[in-house]
Amino acid sequence: MAGTSHGHTPAAWTGVTIAFIGFCVGGVFTVTADPVGFWVGIGVVLLGGVVGLGMKFMGLGMPQESTEQARARAEAGRAQVEGANAADGGDKADDKTHQTV
Repeated sequence: MAGTSHGHTPAAWTGVTIAFIGFCVGGVFTVTADPVGFWVGIGVVLLGGVVGLGMKFMGLGMPQESTEQARARAEAGRAQVEGANAADGGDKADDKTHQTV
């Protein structure tokens, strides 16, 4: 998963930062028992989601993977699993000692 750079985009960082500020505002007004301030905080949380999605649609999010890239990733994953199985002496599914009762 570390190779996917999941969420390391300006859209993700901005949306999460705005939502975090909204949670903090809502939390403060929850403690002070102010319902209007609480709902303002919830509105800021929702605004963070809208801003993040807007930035994603403007091209500041994670680029979409092409079908060629997806196919190459799948083949590399299969090759890695097959290589690990060969290094372990075969397929774990055939090993009778690893079956659950």
